[in-house]
Amino acid sequence: MSDHEKVLASIAASTDADKLRRFRENAQRMGVTAVADAAFRRLVEILPEQAPGSIEHDFWMTIHAFEEVLRDERGKTVRLSRTRQKIGRVGVKQTLTDFAMSKAPTDGFNMLIERGLPELTGEALVLKHSESFDLEVQAAAKQRLEDAGVDITKLRSSW
Repeated sequence: MSDHEKVLASIAASTDADKLRRFRENAQRMGVTAVADAAFRRLVEILPEQAPGSIEHDFWMTIHAFEEVLRDERGKTVRLSRTRQKIGRVGVKQTLTDFAMSKAPTDGFNMLIERGLPELTGEALVLKHSESFDLEVQAAAKQRLEDAGVDITKLRSSW
């Protein structure tokens, strides 16, 4: 087993957010994109407290992913306070509906697309959990992703 494989195996088994951030920072500094990406994806997978596979877990993965991207850019912890307040007021499903139905993509959508993480966008979650959304919302989410150049068939195969 190569060093990269050992690190990737350690990342896959880790449930320690600080350790995953260190793996990611070290890999970024050394230019090892595969390790940095694996650590990022594992980090946002373990941060939500909700049951894996649920719409709520997937949604919180999206929130944590965007907050981590902002943390990278700003060099400090950033919380999406307004989004978190909205979730408290209207819930996850309505927040995702509002993301998909908005006239323009959110900053979070754009940042995740730019970083090659379309599966973490709210629009992708609408399609992944399509049974929870009206056809109009699904169509808007699909259109936004396609307009951003996302191959929906590849996206669906990543679930």
